[in-house]
Amino acid sequence: MHIGRWNHQSTGSHAGSNKSFPPHSPRDGKRFPSHSRYGRAPIRRRGFGSFGETEAEISKFMNKTVVTTEEPVFVPEHTFSNFDISAHLKKNIVTRGYELPTPIQDKAIPHTLLGKDVVGLAETGTGKTAAFLIPLIDKVMKQKGERVLIMAPTRELAVQTERELAGFAKGLGFRGMVAVGGANIGSQISQLKHDPAFVIGTPGRLKDLIERRALDLSGFGTVVLDEADRMLDMGFIDDMRSILGKMRKERHTLFFSATMGKDIQKLIGDFLKQPVIISVKQRDTPASVDQDVIRVPRGKDKFEILVALLKDREFSKVLVFGRTKFGVEKLAKALSRLHIHAESIHGNKTQGARQRALEAFKAGKVSVLVATDVAARGLDIPAVSHVINYDLPSTYEDYIHRIGRTGRASLKGRALTFVQGR
Repeated sequence: MHIGRWNHQSTGSHAGSNKSFPPHSPRDGKRFPSHSRYGRAPIRRRGFGSFGETEAEISKFMNKTVVTTEEPVFVPEHTFSNFDISAHLKKNIVTRGYELPTPIQDKAIPHTLLGKDVVGLAETGTGKTAAFLIPLIDKVMKQKGERVLIMAPTRELAVQTERELAGFAKGLGFRGMVAVGGANIGSQISQLKHDPAFVIGTPGRLKDLIERRALDLSGFGTVVLDEADRMLDMGFIDDMRSILGKMRKERHTLFFSATMGKDIQKLIGDFLKQPVIISVKQRDTPASVDQDVIRVPRGKDKFEILVALLKDREFSKVLVFGRTKFGVEKLAKALSRLHIHAESIHGNKTQGARQRALEAFKAGKVSVLVATDVAARGLDIPAVSHVINYDLPSTYEDYIHRIGRTGRASLKGRALTFVQGR
């Protein structure tokens, strides 16, 4: 179904639907209503601003007026069959349905196979995980005793990476394990006693295991910093430095990120040696995502607008982003009371509860997943029809990662951002 534009010059009706919604307000506002149906709105405090409080910033939430041209079809230089990797690994790649390398895979895998430090900059959803797992699995197969540490910013991304590893490494005779908070540390300590070839974890739990002397990194010669910009944003820089300091000085380092700021450049200078820098970024936001705003006039309850949207059949698999853990939980419960099947993901939930919510959403058992930015990075959730920014993102980078959850692979997606009026 064609998705129409939310336009203040129209009647406010959504194309293809007989519902009506509030039209765009001509002015942007910085305030939230003091209350909403799902609970008190977050209080805005100095130093806790959001991206999207000026018209210039709001314009970045829309791509309707941008004239775009057809982008050329990417033709890889390599195929998986002609990479210098083991035949069994090639077979597993085919079994997993991989046909041709994506741009980041095409460019990064050959350098990684040569043992070079690599900085990979690519848009979200472009296959970065396989870009480092495939060559490193081959490395572990060919170099006896080689062990790999992979750091990720969130529990969900670490779990997802381990599942990808299990698929690519099936039948190859080695294992990986996940070390994340919110899960039983005793079980993780037990797994580490078997010296897994791959340890995949979040910086906080990895540091905890090191301090308990359950994880000795002196034998690890390879490290991957995945979604490094997010780990920096989350305040993991000291933990990252501490962990890397426990590894061999001569190490193979891979660094993957979607954005490149001054802080990231400094990390690259500190952590990597003469890296090959690969950038396949073409634009900040993917062309496959149709972006627009919903302006909420002052006095209107944006919760009611959200409910009306979610009851439209077009909104079949929706990821709703909120700003706080408390707000996300309240919103999910309020939607469920209205018979809109919703689950939540946020930092106050146990790892098991977060994983169950994510799996239910992936499987279509619930149609709405309400989340903090913990779900904005790296997660591969198939066929998300819409991303709704119920609360404004803190930064434009957070916005990019949020909307990257839809419009993945060959699918089209839509992103809508709520903007409060004065």
